[in-house]
Amino acid sequence: MREYKMRRGEYLSDRIPDMEATIEEYFGPITGTDEYRDTELYVVEDPDNAVFNRVVAGTVEYGSKKDKLALDIDERPAEEVIASGDVEAAEEAVSLKNEFLLEATGRDAKARRDSMKRSVEDEPDGVDDV
Repeated sequence: MREYKMRRGEYLSDRIPDMEATIEEYFGPITGTDEYRDTELYVVEDPDNAVFNRVVAGTVEYGSKKDKLALDIDERPAEEVIASGDVEAAEEAVSLKNEFLLEATGRDAKARRDSMKRSVEDEPDGVDDV
C-alpha cells in the first residue's frame, strides 16, 4: 500500500469531496472495504480496466496531520497483458492511475517521484547486521 500526500496547503477532502464516487469513476464499481491503519478503504474487486486485478483506495486519516491518499493496485503481469493483446488497456491503465493521482494529490508523476526520493533520503540509515 502506498500513501500519497497532497501539495502544500491543499487537503484531500477539498480535492476529492466524494472519494467513493471518484474511485468508481476511475476504476469501476466498489465491491467492499478493507481496513488499513484503522481506516476503511474502498475495494474494487473487478476493475473496468483489464490490466488491473484489484484496486484498494481511500483516505487515511491522521489525527493531527493532513490526511493522505492510500492506493494499492494489483496489476496483471506485463507478459500476460501482452499475450492477451490488451496493449491498449495497458496504456489506458497507466493513464488512469496517473490521472487519479493527479486529481487527488495535485502532483504529477515527476513531482510524486521527486517527493518519494526526498522521503527516502530523509530516512535515517538503519544499522546493518554484521
